[in-house]
This record gives sequence, structure tokens and C-alpha cells, in this order.
Amino acid sequence: MRGIAENQMIMLSSLTTDQLVPQNHPIRHIKPIVDQALKELSPVFRRMYADIGRPSIPPEHLLKACLLIALYSIRSERQFCERLQYDLLFKWFLDLNIMDSAFDASSFSKNKERLLEHRVAREFLTAVIEEARRRKMLSDDHFTVDGTLLEAWASLKSIHPKDDGGTSKRGDKNPDVDYRGEQRTNDTHQSSTDPEARLARKGRGKEARLCFAGHVLMENRTGLVVDVKVTRATGTAERDTALDMIENVPGSRRITVGADKGYDTQDFVRACRDMNVTPHVARRQWSIVDKRTTRHTGYQVSQRIRKRIEEIFGWVKTVGGGHKLRYKGVARNQLWAELTTAAYNLVRMAKLMAACPA
Repeated sequence: MRGIAENQMIMLSSLTTDQLVPQNHPIRHIKPIVDQALKELSPVFRRMYADIGRPSIPPEHLLKACLLIALYSIRSERQFCERLQYDLLFKWFLDLNIMDSAFDASSFSKNKERLLEHRVAREFLTAVIEEARRRKMLSDDHFTVDGTLLEAWASLKSIHPKDDGGTSKRGDKNPDVDYRGEQRTNDTHQSSTDPEARLARKGRGKEARLCFAGHVLMENRTGLVVDVKVTRATGTAERDTALDMIENVPGSRRITVGADKGYDTQDFVRACRDMNVTPHVARRQWSIVDKRTTRHTGYQVSQRIRKRIEEIFGWVKTVGGGHKLRYKGVARNQLWAELTTAAYNLVRMAKLMAACPA
């Protein structure tokens, strides 16, 4: 029997957003962890705002919105604000009512500047990591470090010599530019769109692109991110930043750090040993690491597990939108990286809790 299309609008409803989100939805495992982390950050939020004036978008909403952007691969703040108007799951996650209006896109982007100014994303990532530690999801002894190139939000056509001050114009918005015969290096050229981006290539034979360097320190037992940094792409950025992240690992006990062949250098290995760290780096043909390290079973375990860090980079670049960065400069991309890796940790923690319920 053919159904009849009813055009009558429902005038009143007692439904809430919580009733409309399925009870077995994976995001229900994530929301309690986020709420607990935000509750711990309440003193930080109070210091960010004045006691008088017009109320702004609550910082809890800003952070939750940034997590949704990463979790659902939303390409921009404007698209998120548009979707928030009709997506009831988004409203439920932000603790909004069905009839509440979405944020204005311009106000939303402007309010995010406060998160950058007060380094709230770093505080939130730390709170998520501490929650994982309370749930016995983190070990304190074995880690892996690695880096990758993140393509900047800048075109190669924006590169110009530094000595012209960026005043040279090429006419059209998207002009045809011929760089043949012109040597471009980071010492002599820079991008007018994003001056902090640098020319870099992943390997021999690959074309150079304007990039930043992304670095991750992973805990080996569960594969959670314990630290993340975005830096300018220099020849030694991976090793220098890795040492900074290792140095920030709490405690004075001896730890192990797995890494690929790019870290098998005398400076890195020596610095690790000076910090009471055993470097489980993959060996080159003429390796700095000898059998005093490689003869142990733990070395083989680290070399096997260290490849799991590529899953983090894969998630960040595909789901998290890091294949092509959306922001300019190191600071704004650092904010994005901290919130995106926090979202990755939340997804990972939800899966672990579902696999091993308390």
C-alpha cells in the first residue's frame, strides 16, 4: 500500500538531542572524557575572560567544535557553523538545545584567537593524556618519535626573492609563472602568503613544496600521542624537536625511544644517552647504535611497534585534514595539531574502552 505524504508540521515536541543520538554511537564514549577534561580546565577559562561585558562563545563550545571539525573532517569553520544549524548530533555534543541557533562563522573564528593566545589547546591535550593515564592506558617507559612534512597553505607562485620585500606583483590572481633557470632556495626566497613556510621535499626525485614539519611522540603500548609539535621545515628539525619532546617526558627513569634511520646520527644518539634514554633507532649501513643496544629483545619490539606511528600521521592527514594545512604560520598550525591529535587520542581511547570495558 502506498504511503501518504503528510505535509502537516509538528508544532510542539518534547524530544531532546540526547534522545535522538543512538545509545550505541561511538561518540558517546568520547563525550564523557571531553566533559571531564573541560571541567578540569575551568580555572584556565575563568582567567581568559573579564567579569563584565558581552558574553562570548563559551570556550567549552569552541574546543568541542574544534574536536568535531577533526572527527568529522569538516573543511572549515564556516562549514561547521552551517552544519551545526541542522545537525542534532553536533548540538548534542555541544550541549545545545534543538532550537538553539548556530554560531556566526566570523565570531567563531575570532573567538578561536583567545584559545591561541592562552595556549588552551596544549592544556586540553595534556588533560586528555592525564585521563588516559588515570585509566591505565599509558606506560611510562617505551615511546616512539617520528616526523613528517605538512604542506602549507601557500602556493609555489607566492614565492619571491626576499630582497624585493614582497612588492613584486605578477598581475593576475592566478598568473602563469615560469621559474626555469631561476634558482630558489630558503636562504634567498620566501612565500608572500606564508613567510614561515619553507621549501622542502620528502625524498630524492620528489618536487619541493612549501611545508611545515610535524612531529609526534607516541606511547608504544596503546599508540596514544603524548606530545605533538609543528615547526619550520629545516634539515635537522626532526632530530632537534624529537630531543625537545623526549626531554619533556616526566620522570627521571630510563626510557626507550624507537625511531627510523633518519635518527641514526651521532648527535641524536649521544644526546639521548645523556638524557638517560636508550635510542632504539633503525640502523644504517654504518650505524652509531651497536650490539649493546640491538642484542636486547626490547630493541626488536621497538622496531616492530614504531611503525604504528604512521597510523597517527595517516589519520591526521586524512580524517584530520592535515594533507593540506588550513592555517598560516607555526602558531596557528600548532593549535590545529594539538586539537587534532587530542581528537585522535579520544577515538583511540574509545576503542580501547569498548574492547576492554571496566
